[in-house]
Amino acid sequence: MKNSNASLAEVNATVPTKVAGAKWRTWFAFFGPAYLVSVGYMDPGNWATDIAGGSKFGYSLLWVLLMSNLIALLLQSLSARLGIVRGLDLAQASRQMYPKATNLFLYVLAEIAIAACDLAEVLGMAIGLQLLFDIPLIYGVCICVLDTFLLLFLLSFGMRKLEAFIICLISIIGFAFLSQLIMAKPDLTAVAKGFIPAIPTEQALYIAIGIIGATVMPHNLYLHSSLVQTRKFDLTPASIARAIRLNFFDSAIALNLALFVNAAILILAATVFFKNGLYEVAEIQDAHKLLQPMLGSTWAPTLFAIALIAAGQSSTITGTLAGQIIMEGYLQLRIQPWVRRLITRLIAVVPALITILYAGESATGNLLILSQVILSMQLGFAIIPLIHLTSDRIKMQQFAISNWVKTLAWISASIIVALNVKLVYEQINIYTTEHPHNIWMQALVIPFLLFAFGMLLYITIYPYFTNKQAQDAKGIHGTFTELTLPPVSTFKRIAIAVDFTKADEKTIQHALQQGGLNASYLLIHTVETAGAFIIGANIKDAESESDAQLINHYEMHLKEKNYQVVSTIGYGNPKKAIPQLTIAFDADLLVMGSHGHRAFSDIIWGTTIDAVRHQLNIPVLVVRL
Repeated sequence: MKNSNASLAEVNATVPTKVAGAKWRTWFAFFGPAYLVSVGYMDPGNWATDIAGGSKFGYSLLWVLLMSNLIALLLQSLSARLGIVRGLDLAQASRQMYPKATNLFLYVLAEIAIAACDLAEVLGMAIGLQLLFDIPLIYGVCICVLDTFLLLFLLSFGMRKLEAFIICLISIIGFAFLSQLIMAKPDLTAVAKGFIPAIPTEQALYIAIGIIGATVMPHNLYLHSSLVQTRKFDLTPASIARAIRLNFFDSAIALNLALFVNAAILILAATVFFKNGLYEVAEIQDAHKLLQPMLGSTWAPTLFAIALIAAGQSSTITGTLAGQIIMEGYLQLRIQPWVRRLITRLIAVVPALITILYAGESATGNLLILSQVILSMQLGFAIIPLIHLTSDRIKMQQFAISNWVKTLAWISASIIVALNVKLVYEQINIYTTEHPHNIWMQALVIPFLLFAFGMLLYITIYPYFTNKQAQDAKGIHGTFTELTLPPVSTFKRIAIAVDFTKADEKTIQHALQQGGLNASYLLIHTVETAGAFIIGANIKDAESESDAQLINHYEMHLKEKNYQVVSTIGYGNPKKAIPQLTIAFDADLLVMGSHGHRAFSDIIWGTTIDAVRHQLNIPVLVVRL
């Protein structure tokens, strides 16, 4: 039975890893989660920093990309290790480790990071649509709202199909930039020298900080710890060790692909712009406009725009999953996926629309930079709990990270936090210099940043002072207390929802096992025709007449077997009709079969079971069909 408290419960442990045949098939079964993670390392938010770095300083900042990639590989491998060993994502595990108030603060910051990331993706896709189809940017932003249901549609086909779709988008991005690099013909010797650490100017340090801040994304750490749990494997030490090893290889391959894309953007900017004296090309639109005259090919700007759209679309899918993981992990709150997606997208679209309407399309570049600053602020709040959690030898046992890995992790965290603090400080300093009397900055922003820094110190030192024994006894929902158990008895009044399919037999069998011959049963069926929604019980069409006959057959058949049964028909929305009829019957148990809706049916109607369950205060037995 699937654990409803599991991370991304709808796809948890749904990908089998025991595959017959050659050994490579088993390895291949583990590959996939890191590709979904890698798109966060090549999203539109990275493009601006890569273009600025290449156009201003040539190839000299390529080493920053390499260093960022190595740090990302270390942190993502820790995230995967946590999910594999503990069976918890980073949000769930943090909820166990920290007090309630601290978790609420971490949740709010994580949600802000998701919205900031989605803002970059909305702008990236909108700019890509504008460049490709020459439509106003504001229309492109509005179009981005329509992709809300794409993730839900893809997930209905299973995790492997979603991974395949993302890999296709990554391939489009990689092919587009490989083609442009061939056209640009970069100086390979100069490219190689770019991997030697050097900071040419103070402004180069600022760009380097921006590259690091845009590369390592906080939501990816939450995402990876959950996605690795989609693989089904034995929970033996040998199987866990193999899963950790194969997921590390998966991460190495995927993140190196992301490194290639980021390096390709920077190399392209360096070859096309820096070498020709165009040092101030920082806007994505400017880069696109100049590619054709500089490379002498009409394909170059088209490929650039297509890659930008693919980057935005792939990133928005993974951002949605990360948002679901964070909400369910920290708050244990599950809402309809389409509602979750729409809320996230609207939070991103509204500031984009306001900026374009009041400041013009030229201000989108600054908005992209702002989104990266917000992301950089949140990064330490994800990295530090991750290091604490994977270092815990009591919880992780033999799979806790070694001392040298822990040292590297803390060094990486210190570098990232220090650089990001400097980035935030520089941005505030610039703004306060330009607007010295801004009351909002003095009264709200600066105090909040100081409070956030205090919280960062708190989550760093708190685990060292926590009572380990009390922490071990604490579960996902708190500590165990002895239960007061009522006398054993069977259910006396049981409602059964039927839909006249082959599944009804299994549903009724489970209901009868709960109550036996001594219980009273109510058979419920809901007529969902258009007429039933409008005029309810007064409908007399062929379907309602047929349904009444069928449920009567069910009732008579069970009565012949000496069961106490009555039947009734509901009309319209089953989410409302089933609870109403169940309550009217005064049932103490409702038995339902899991429905067979797929894809767009779920998007339109939602899940009947969840809606019914929330309206009843009695147990609901869901029979998996």
